[in-house]
Amino acid sequence: MRKHWLIGGVAGVLMLAGAAFVQGGPEGETDAGGGDIVQPIAFPHNQHAGNEPGQNNMDCQFCHYSAERSVDAGIPSVATCWGCHQAIPGTNKPEEVAKIREYYEAGEPIPWVRIYKISDHAHFPHMRHVNAGLECQQCHGEVQEMEVLTERSPVWGGDNMGWCVDCHRQPGEDGKQQASTDCAVCHY
Repeated sequence: MRKHWLIGGVAGVLMLAGAAFVQGGPEGETDAGGGDIVQPIAFPHNQHAGNEPGQNNMDCQFCHYSAERSVDAGIPSVATCWGCHQAIPGTNKPEEVAKIREYYEAGEPIPWVRIYKISDHAHFPHMRHVNAGLECQQCHGEVQEMEVLTERSPVWGGDNMGWCVDCHRQPGEDGKQQASTDCAVCHY
């Protein structure tokens, strides 16, 4: 009897491990290699967050409002987007602003396609990282220089666990490891 439980337990562990390796990328991705992702609105991150002349120099947390207090970074409501674009009508892409207005008038949220997603068996609490002083660019790349995000950052493709563990192990100002590498820190 005990042998059957052992075989069943080993089979269960192998199934879970297999599911972890098969875990796909973000919803809406066109190919498994992090290919182009088509958004319902071509949102120019560089225009909003860039600090070049003529760009808005908005902080990431203006739109991703819950990053410092929640697991998720958050996405602004269509009313927030339309509120700004109604007040600031000038734009070099009026067809994209018209799409915002259409969603707003229809009372529908913008159906953004998720770009950044780690495997379901791991957790990335934004608030812990933001409150530890990490800049968004450390994980997401220089988003303020990117026009339209069409693919995932290399950080989130392939061996992202190794990248995360390396970051956790780096010494902080006190010379000690920055964060725990105990499995339960990210896998809970």
